[in-house]
This record gives sequence, structure tokens and C-alpha cells, in this order.
Amino acid sequence: MADVNTGGGSSKKKGNKPQAKKLSCRIDMTPMVDLMFLLITFFMLTTSMIKPQTMEISVPSKKKVDAQDETKVKASRAITVILGKNNKLFYYEGTQINGVDPKVQPTNYGPDGFRKYLIERNIDVMTKIRDLRKEREKTKMADTTFERKAAKLRADINAPTVIIKATNDASYKNLVDALDEMQICNISRYAIVDITPYDLGLIKDLNK
Repeated sequence: MADVNTGGGSSKKKGNKPQAKKLSCRIDMTPMVDLMFLLITFFMLTTSMIKPQTMEISVPSKKKVDAQDETKVKASRAITVILGKNNKLFYYEGTQINGVDPKVQPTNYGPDGFRKYLIERNIDVMTKIRDLRKEREKTKMADTTFERKAAKLRADINAPTVIIKATNDASYKNLVDALDEMQICNISRYAIVDITPYDLGLIKDLNK
């Protein structure tokens, strides 16, 4: 509220001329402050908070597993990716066969690097997921239905299985980037496994 204070002025006459009164204004900010607090309270009560988006991962267990209980990955579908130092990235397919080591390929975290390779290896699932997205847009498919069908497609038995191994020189960002590539390329089967001396020997000359 604003009001005009007319009592503070002087009406004394100087000589024969009357002197105009000085008026002072005062603005009461209390209603505005009350309104601001009401608006803040309103938005706090009506705004829906953004739910944090988290990624569920399975980390290696410290529990010793017997050889017969280990999950064997078919060599033709196994891809081992090694996170090296200075943002270096390596991968190889399969495993050692008849004493012959698999060929280690250096790559990078860019779209033309490891992602391109994974898309080519998982092209069947990627194509089916793309067609499913088109169907969702065309038929207004519910999100739950889409996720259920997409999960079924990602679980294709012929889809590759990626084993992620990080060296002590790799950063957490490298691991997060590698996990992001799994999501982008619709890789449903992947695991984070401790690196072995055998793997370190494979990249010894490349990870300098």
C-alpha cells in the first residue's frame, strides 16, 4: 500500500508569498512480500520433482565362484573391451584358441570408433528396435508396451556379449562412456569384470 504523508511539509510563509507544502510518499511492501511467499509456496506444492535417472549395473562379486557355476560366454559372441590409460580403448573378439591370442584392435570412444563397431555387430537388434520405434509412433504404443517389446528384442540369443575390463590407469569417465555405448547400441548382455594379467599382456605394447 502507498500513502502520502502531508504532515511533514512546512506551510510557513516567507514574506508575503505562501510556500507550497512538501509531500513525502511511503510505499508499503508488505502485501507484495506476502504475495511472493504465496506464489513460492504454490509452485513448491504443485511442481513435480524430476526423478533421478540412474543406471543399474552389476559389479563383480567378491564371492568365489566355482568353475562349474561360472557363466560361459560363447566365444563367437564375446567381445572384450579394455579401458586403457590416457583414454585409450581396445577390444578383441573371442578368446585364446589353441594357443593363438585374439587380435587386439585399438579404437576410441567416438561415434566412428567403438560405437560403430558395436552397431555393426548388433545390426539385427538395432534394425528391429528402429522398426519398433516407427511402429510406436504410428500406433501410439504405450511406453510400457514398447519397453517390454524392446527388452525382448535386445535379449536376442545371437546378440553379442560385451565384457568390460578397466585397467588401473582408466578413469571413471572411461567406464561411464563405455556403459553409455552399451545403452546406445542396445547391448543387453554386458558385464564389468576384473582385468587379468593375460589381458594386460595383450595391450602391453599398445597401452604406452
